[in-house]
Amino acid sequence: MSHVLTAVAWPYANGPRHIGHISGFGVPSDVFSRYMRMAGHDVLMVSGTDEHGTPILVQADAEGVSARELADRYNRVIVEDLHRLGLSYDLFTRTTTANHYAVVQELFLGLYRNGYMVLKPTMSAISPSTGRTLPDRYIEGTCPICGYDGARGDQCDNCGNQLDPVDLINPRSRINGEVPKFVETEHFFLDLPALAEALGEWLKSRTDWRPNVLRFSLNLLEDLRPRAMSRDIDWGVPIPLDGWRDRPDKRLYVWFDAVIGYLSATIEWARRTGDPEAWRRWWNNPDVRQYYFMGKDNITFHSQIWPAELLGYNGQGAKGGTPGRYGTLELPTEVVSSEFLTMEGRKFSSSRRVVIYVRDFLERYDADALRYFIAVAGPENQDTDFTWAEFLRRNNDELVAGWGNLVNRTASLVAKNVGAIPEAGPLTDADRALLATTRQAFDTVGKLLERHRQKAAIGEAMRAVAEANRYLSEQAPWKLKNTDPERMRTVLHVATQAVDDCKTLLTPFLPFSAQKVHELFGGEGIWSPMPQIHEVTDLDNGRPYPVLMGDYNTQARWESRPVRPGTPVAPPKPIFAKLDPSIVDEELARLEQS
Repeated sequence: MSHVLTAVAWPYANGPRHIGHISGFGVPSDVFSRYMRMAGHDVLMVSGTDEHGTPILVQADAEGVSARELADRYNRVIVEDLHRLGLSYDLFTRTTTANHYAVVQELFLGLYRNGYMVLKPTMSAISPSTGRTLPDRYIEGTCPICGYDGARGDQCDNCGNQLDPVDLINPRSRINGEVPKFVETEHFFLDLPALAEALGEWLKSRTDWRPNVLRFSLNLLEDLRPRAMSRDIDWGVPIPLDGWRDRPDKRLYVWFDAVIGYLSATIEWARRTGDPEAWRRWWNNPDVRQYYFMGKDNITFHSQIWPAELLGYNGQGAKGGTPGRYGTLELPTEVVSSEFLTMEGRKFSSSRRVVIYVRDFLERYDADALRYFIAVAGPENQDTDFTWAEFLRRNNDELVAGWGNLVNRTASLVAKNVGAIPEAGPLTDADRALLATTRQAFDTVGKLLERHRQKAAIGEAMRAVAEANRYLSEQAPWKLKNTDPERMRTVLHVATQAVDDCKTLLTPFLPFSAQKVHELFGGEGIWSPMPQIHEVTDLDNGRPYPVLMGDYNTQARWESRPVRPGTPVAPPKPIFAKLDPSIVDEELARLEQS
């Protein structure tokens, strides 16, 4: 058994999340975590809502509420949506807790003491109409290096180079299109050049990452410059130094504090579960495996900024230094980045109403139907387009006609002809071949999941489903009841064993239906544990908020379990809902009206 940290990107609390978001960070991280738990590892899956920075203030102004009120509202919306998707967080929290502030300030002080956080004058972008600082990502213009017109103030997605807003040609605000004003100010900078050698050595040791992620990350090393880690803003974590902590106009940059959330959430989890030092098993343990899940627009923060913060805090850069009170903190094992999901050929955009919010989707369709689409057709290693026609096809032709059909007809045949799982008689070559197929799939699917090849993994699981369906059709047990009842019972036993194996293989992907199949064939208790919403208060200041937590230690193990003859099986109800083709036109019309 090993300790595994599943660190999931923090959704921004300036609105509800759409299915493009959860295809990158949500479902893949949950599939991985559920599998790793079933394989016997001690998994801790953490995240929360990201609640600081200018985007929160901009949206709060638009809705006529305070930043705190806005964050409270969307924190709850997002918690509820992720709960309905069955994402098995050990703790899903938020960045506006007193615990998070304390952890962020400790990391800042450790970097400052070791010489990697330095005060420098710089040019800051200001909105002429509001007087408010514009964050780097809210400024667009032409890249001075490659000429790409959609470059952001922090980096160019076309050439991958790090930028500063003042470098952009013809800069403009993404908020209202105005030309920003640049004024001189002072900020704390993370001294990336002093960490470049250590960062490069670490990155070059990451040989098994997805090639696009590793290539992009290594390219970032070519242009490392100090990066501003504070902002002229009044909403965020105070700078914990004399002369700075009480200033109303200076805060730590949201992307400095947000990535520290992985550590602060682990510490909060330890405190909430009664063992305040338990977090160290996932951070001070050289044998830990840490996997970070996100969309590709967040790679730079997880393969460059966050590892640099950790190296600097540990005192492992060119300036040396010693670890702070948290000790030597482990760096990511892998940054698991997905590409983008588009919708009907267009980029998801809440502002342009090109969007399907998770909440709206789950009002009309099953969570497992969405989870299946993301697993089998999501943006794992290339941009992928979500279309309603393809969602309909995947649901009806694969989920319903494949897996659902196997479950329903096996249960129907057992219930009608025997009433319970039958004993097996002598096995034929066909029986042994099917059982070998489903047993061997555990090794194949498991290895693919460990390497984050979820599309291939679910493809192998569904291949086992197809083999079981073919076996049932060829053996035709319904023809044997009167001519060879013993053979009929053997076929139904073998089919039931295959269904049970396929249920286990599909549990990480389709936990809701896996629980139904478990119960349909006489299983008792919780097979696929689900997260629970807990109403809690801040551990340090008593402010209330909801969190996701759960007990995920269950009977489910990544192995074939012999089914128990004599276990009653009742006539089944369909596991999945077949969708009417009319939903395609209805959803497209809804999209056009929004």
